[in-house]
Amino acid sequence: MSFFNISNGRHSEWKGYEKAALRFFFIYFIIQAVPLDWKFYRHLFSINWLHLNFYDLFSLSKYAPQFFGISGFGNWLIAAAIAAVGAIIWQFAQKREPDYDNLHYWLRVILRYRLAIGIIAYGLIKLFPLQMPYPSLSNLHTNYGDFFAWKIYFHTIGITQGYEAFLGLVEILASVLLFFRRTTTFGTGIILGFTGNVLAANFAYDAGEQVYSAYLVVIALFLFVYDVPRLFNLLIQQQYTIANKFEPVFADRNLKKLRIGLRVIFVAFVVLLGFTTYANYVNGPYKLPQTPGIKGSYGYYNVKEFRFNGQTIPYSTTDSNRWQNVVFEKWATISIKIAKPIKPDNDTGEGYYENDIDRNFESAGVGGRKYYAYTPDSLSRTIVLKNKNKNYKEEGFKLTYSQPNDSTIILKGVNEKKDSVYAELNRINRKYLLFEGRRKPIKL
Repeated sequence: MSFFNISNGRHSEWKGYEKAALRFFFIYFIIQAVPLDWKFYRHLFSINWLHLNFYDLFSLSKYAPQFFGISGFGNWLIAAAIAAVGAIIWQFAQKREPDYDNLHYWLRVILRYRLAIGIIAYGLIKLFPLQMPYPSLSNLHTNYGDFFAWKIYFHTIGITQGYEAFLGLVEILASVLLFFRRTTTFGTGIILGFTGNVLAANFAYDAGEQVYSAYLVVIALFLFVYDVPRLFNLLIQQQYTIANKFEPVFADRNLKKLRIGLRVIFVAFVVLLGFTTYANYVNGPYKLPQTPGIKGSYGYYNVKEFRFNGQTIPYSTTDSNRWQNVVFEKWATISIKIAKPIKPDNDTGEGYYENDIDRNFESAGVGGRKYYAYTPDSLSRTIVLKNKNKNYKEEGFKLTYSQPNDSTIILKGVNEKKDSVYAELNRINRKYLLFEGRRKPIKL
């Protein structure tokens, strides 16, 4: 008996085309789901396990093979071509046919756990709202038409943190159902409805995760199809239907030990991912800068007076040098509204970065404002501004600041071209309906 043989006392009758299809899908999904790409192991062994960051584990959960540097659905075509050739060679090279029940069982096991880890990882960054942060104050002062569609979608979910957490809980519960063979169909059914909607949103809003969400949907669909005939008989034809009673019997003790060991490793990975994700949420969301801003500066400011190279420029919505308004975030970011064309950053702000200048979620997919990361020096009362948009890396300011009172900030210094600037900023205390809600009387 082969080491991986199992038995439930019954064997299905497999037709010729079913055998051919299973051989193809077995090779195809092994290529897609099992980490055979050397880059996966390069990343795995580069992780500092003593100072673990959740994004290292999250990246592992998103594994997908890449061939010849190709990205997107092109990798699917290559995997399918390899599977097709492999299935043909398998058919003619095999000395005896394998047990297709065993083959199907192991493929479903691999895909169940691959799908579960992929969905759980995204469920966790929604349960602890990290994937779609609450809109920054600068974003609230950006015209609707100055956002890319994906940024609008992320803000729509991000403003309702409780709902985002609920969505994450749904994903996690669906994934837990995949741990058990008898509830796999229920889990994949939920995932098809949930992740299928996510897939549609990713395409509609161009959110950048179209390929990966489609990958998860395809796996869920393959697993769900297993029970489609029974569901059709029960729900559509309303006939008496018997649930699948397949019970694997492991004759080899080593196989049983291997099975338990792999389950322990899987559960340990999920628990570790959960703890590190929560720690990132508590200590500082990975998409937002971590350096605190100037004390007492948070707010929206009108630029009362502005001088450029010593010349006072009155308020203007057309002058390309005149600042119109400024936002100081809680963290070390300043955004400036200015009548100058901006080439938006096409990135989606995904990824983990140590340096605040590289954490560009707040500025990615946004036009209408310029975003600057800054390094505050409270002793010399100076700040060095660097444009966060990768299209304008050379832009920046070296400024001194003063705070005559709790609602005024004065900035003066030079830009990257040595042009002198002076700006007197007055805080405008605004009420935001987004914060106030509709459960109490509001006067704006």
